[in-house]
Amino acid sequence: MATMHTIHLHHNHHNTNRYPVIRAFQEIAIDTHRNQKTSSKSTRLAESLSNLLHLHIQGPAQKSLGNVCFEEKHDTAIASPKEDVSDKWRDIHGSGDWNGLLDPLHPLLRREIIKYGEFSQATYDAFDFDSLSEYCGSCRYNRHNLFEKLGLNNHGYNVSKYIYAMSHVEVPRWLEKSHLLETAWSKDSNWMGYVAVSDNEESKRIGRRDIVVAWRGTVAPSEWYEDLQRKLDPIGPHGEAKVEHGFLSIYTAKSDTTRYNKSSASEQVMEEVKRLVQFYKEKGEEVSLTITGHSLGGALALLNAYEAASALPGVPTSVISFGAPRVGNIAFRDELHQKGVKTLRVVVKQDLVPRMPGIVLNEGLQRFDDITGSLEWVYHHVGAELKVDVRSSPYLKHGFNLLGFHSVETYLHLVDGFHSSGSTFRSEARRDLALVNKACDMLVDELKIPHFWYQPANKGLERNAHGRWVKPKRDPEDIPSPIGEGDMPILVAICFTFQKCLWNLVKHPTWCVEVDKVMHIELISGWEA
Repeated sequence: MATMHTIHLHHNHHNTNRYPVIRAFQEIAIDTHRNQKTSSKSTRLAESLSNLLHLHIQGPAQKSLGNVCFEEKHDTAIASPKEDVSDKWRDIHGSGDWNGLLDPLHPLLRREIIKYGEFSQATYDAFDFDSLSEYCGSCRYNRHNLFEKLGLNNHGYNVSKYIYAMSHVEVPRWLEKSHLLETAWSKDSNWMGYVAVSDNEESKRIGRRDIVVAWRGTVAPSEWYEDLQRKLDPIGPHGEAKVEHGFLSIYTAKSDTTRYNKSSASEQVMEEVKRLVQFYKEKGEEVSLTITGHSLGGALALLNAYEAASALPGVPTSVISFGAPRVGNIAFRDELHQKGVKTLRVVVKQDLVPRMPGIVLNEGLQRFDDITGSLEWVYHHVGAELKVDVRSSPYLKHGFNLLGFHSVETYLHLVDGFHSSGSTFRSEARRDLALVNKACDMLVDELKIPHFWYQPANKGLERNAHGRWVKPKRDPEDIPSPIGEGDMPILVAICFTFQKCLWNLVKHPTWCVEVDKVMHIELISGWEA
């Protein structure tokens, strides 16, 4: 049976004292997007699991940062200059399962991991979490200005399509719903991510045309502990590979009665990826597919990679995930390997989500195969693992913080500071420290960075002409449309043509307009049509 090489990076601490039992703070991390406290039941369960799994969340007393001058970093660039990786892209993309590149972490790989992590973070930063908004569950910006609004234009990618998803089964608050059901943009669907492609300049730097799929995940991990489905459903032609029931539903669900999911997330993304691959291959370009996601998004990324590798053999396909759960059984893992999918899982040691589902019944049972045989209902992780540790950073609090441990920004901070399992946090790490506290409270108080600081000004309210505070209407271009972006030029042409037709009808009342099934419009004479 095929097995995949897994690389574990553990930080070595020379302190011989044993770490005490986890002590949970009295104040539980708050998910400000939902404005509610994590349930005490979930918290107690999470603490018990952490204790059981020896995650070493709280260690010895944290050292003071002393007289370090944080203001010095304010005048430095937040990223090192881009380097040409065109002759190394296959190794960085995982052709060799990242052997020799993870410990120590190669600086070129570090930059690429952070780039894809920022693509994952974008799915949160642009998402409308406001349950009192009629657009809750949608993207706040249209695809043409998404990266500009989020400050990601420097990466050199352009968004080509948005992805929407729904589910036919109950999932633990993975899909957001507006409380304003009568006027909501959608009663069933959520914006679930996007497809983007590298521009000419970036393609030259990285040595190929890179198609990226970024899947949105879940912000708060608390629901995972109580509500995660345990059922495995078959995937693929043989039926041996099985994946988690809820993940598969979100990826494949569709309904003719919905506005945004007449086609499933799977169909939407594959149609666009196939179109882009064909377009650039016909131009003679080398093409890669990189799929990324955090949490639930990392699970959807694996399902997407499984399908893409089957439909597009020969296209190098890699998954770079952050805080992703287990997705399927050992047959699913083996089939991904056989299809040539390369997977790099970035994991924070203290984050519990990567240990879900299958806290006990997981790949650890493989050592008992001689006794039990291959268990098709046991969950298995896939690919190589880059493990980082909250305790390695002098800038992070070391207390119990479910939300902080699972945050994408915590992940990216730790990757930026990671050099090797035997070294301390990189002093030359450039990523902006303030980003860590965007949606959690992980930075030490000495940094004086407010927690949960990322939100619209005045929580989205604006003062109108009369001086009253109101929730403004969205710009028309940012209102989600159930019609594919590719149809918009046609619609513009239709509007223009009909305007022209109406004018001609005034002058020539015997004229008529004919619209055929493929949206061709022409003026014809007479009423015989």
